[in-house]
Amino acid sequence: MQLLRTISARCVGAGVFALAALNSSALAQELSVEERLAALEGQGSAYVDNSYLFLIGGLIVMLMAAGFLCLEAGLVRSKNAAMQSMKNVALFSVAGLMFWLVGYNMAYPSSTMFSGLLGTTPGPWNGGDVSAAGEAGYAPASDWFFQMVFVATAASIVSGTVAERVKLWPFLIFTAILTAFIYPIVASWEWGGGYLDTVHGFSDFAGSTLVHSTGGWAALVGAIIIGPRAGKYFGKQVNPMPGSNIPLAALGTFILWFGWFGFNGASQLAAGTISDINAVAVIFANTNMAAVGGVLGAMFLTAILYKGKVDATMVFNGAIGGLVSITAEPLMPSMGLSVVIGAIGGVLVVLTVPLLDKLKIDDVVGAIPAHLVCGIWGTMIVPLSNTDASFVGQFVGVALTGIFVCIASAIVWTLLKVTLGVRVSDEDQMIGLDKAEVGLEAYPEFSTASR
Repeated sequence: MQLLRTISARCVGAGVFALAALNSSALAQELSVEERLAALEGQGSAYVDNSYLFLIGGLIVMLMAAGFLCLEAGLVRSKNAAMQSMKNVALFSVAGLMFWLVGYNMAYPSSTMFSGLLGTTPGPWNGGDVSAAGEAGYAPASDWFFQMVFVATAASIVSGTVAERVKLWPFLIFTAILTAFIYPIVASWEWGGGYLDTVHGFSDFAGSTLVHSTGGWAALVGAIIIGPRAGKYFGKQVNPMPGSNIPLAALGTFILWFGWFGFNGASQLAAGTISDINAVAVIFANTNMAAVGGVLGAMFLTAILYKGKVDATMVFNGAIGGLVSITAEPLMPSMGLSVVIGAIGGVLVVLTVPLLDKLKIDDVVGAIPAHLVCGIWGTMIVPLSNTDASFVGQFVGVALTGIFVCIASAIVWTLLKVTLGVRVSDEDQMIGLDKAEVGLEAYPEFSTASR
């Protein structure tokens, strides 16, 4: 009897579903395309869709931490790979803690002073006002999570540049200050409704300047104050120090490439309407094509400069440079323009690497060309496709960010240098930071001679 009731109920349910489908089909034939689209929008919940965009985008961006780890561990020498891997796990944790304790309320303050240059809402993020979440259009914690993974990206940029000669604990202290104060203050100027947004109409969709150039400026100052690796430069001669695992670096590049779809796509900040989700789709496409342009631009230029040889590490950073270049405005350009913007980013990477060597600035993984230089380029080219932005406003944003981050970073790095010290000894560099700082080798079966 129970079986019969179950079968009967299912048959009735199937019949109701079929009738509903027929009615829906008939209704759809009577409605215009515009009316059907409007009806579809009314059926969904923008609150849920927007929150899912933040959460899924945040998960994808978090995977970029793994991308940075693989890229950096592959581009350092084998005797430093364990140290570099651990630093990336540690910095992500420090960034999360500090962004909760201080950073989020600094980046998105309830009030500001000095014409929006400084927020006045210190203290830990309290979870947001859930009762008013519907008015905001998303779950408060989903936004916090999405913003938190951005700040870890800025810290990862610094990690790669100063690799192989920086002490662990001073680096993590710098990371704490960067993620609690330096980055959040810069972000507040635009995304928190601060000075650049209200006074200059600055436009940075997903952070070419606010995230990537901020990390790049901090990395540049750190590289100058800490100095190059022992044996890197002899007068005008540059001693190449190739990475230990190029396939791992390639994997890291692809993971970062994938992570950028969350980075740029979810920065639309809404997915509850057809126009919003169409915008997300366009952003995905343009982001991908900018990376394509960056790869090809770097490949062709290295082949020309190096007599047919294509430098793999330049190609990897060309992809990242293309991605950084499109991050300031991934929605408005055409697909063709996105390729061009990315290709110029790849070319800038190739041209900047030897320039840094001439200046004896040791950037182990090429983060300064890819993130700082391409971040500036991507920000300055925004008015070409977005007429709401101006070249003057963009320049003010780039310059103000550079001045503030350089001064703040120089103060922190210098204080760490004269107190704890930031540079390991030449002897420790010779044996590798895996042994000197971590006590665990990444590749223990390798002999010293093979390094």
